[in-house]
Amino acid sequence: MIIFDIDGTLLDIEGFQEELIPLIRIIEQGGITISLASGRTLPNVTPIQQSLAVSGFVVGENGGMVWDTHAGFPIHSLADGKRTRDAANWLASQIDGLDPAGIESNRWRETEWCLKDDGNYEAIQDAIAGSQYSELSVVPTGFAIHLCIPGLDKSTGVGFALKQRGIDPARVIAVGDAANDIPMFELCGFAVAVNDKHDGVAEAANIITKQKGTSGTIEFLKQFIQAVEIP
Repeated sequence: MIIFDIDGTLLDIEGFQEELIPLIRIIEQGGITISLASGRTLPNVTPIQQSLAVSGFVVGENGGMVWDTHAGFPIHSLADGKRTRDAANWLASQIDGLDPAGIESNRWRETEWCLKDDGNYEAIQDAIAGSQYSELSVVPTGFAIHLCIPGLDKSTGVGFALKQRGIDPARVIAVGDAANDIPMFELCGFAVAVNDKHDGVAEAANIITKQKGTSGTIEFLKQFIQAVEIP
């Protein structure tokens, strides 16, 4: 199995690169399952899974939500996000201009809360660290700032989904670009970083692509297909 992050890895502001979907199809048709693990909500991730026509599972909300309809498993929510919502409201009373409503997709979010990335990551991190919400994690992804409950990250959701399918994480490749991908990198047997702009990402990966972002993913896919001799 190969598990891909979405934003900054499969998708950028311009959408999918033209080469991506044919390469994904070659790998799936070669018998290697592709799954998705994202900070997005399940309603955001599911259409992407459908457009790629892949047969793996979906992990959303940075590990909080798991859905594996292809293997016949129901949706699982692995946490209650109420405390993260409470923390967002508290932060709004401490940081001028912070909107506790956060990003639009929060309306579907069940296990975490996302604030807009307005260059205030350090202020949010410092405020949380010195507050009654200090157990929460503050995770920047380049697209939003995620408030997460302790022990919940992509490795949590990915590990749960792999166990359902009886797949050894050591036989899985993880591909990503940001700090929230590091736990998934550490869980899986091999990790590919397609960017090095976030602290710790390149160090947690086994390799980093020469091209960056979605172009790095294309580079990896081509090299993988050649290496495993998929026709």
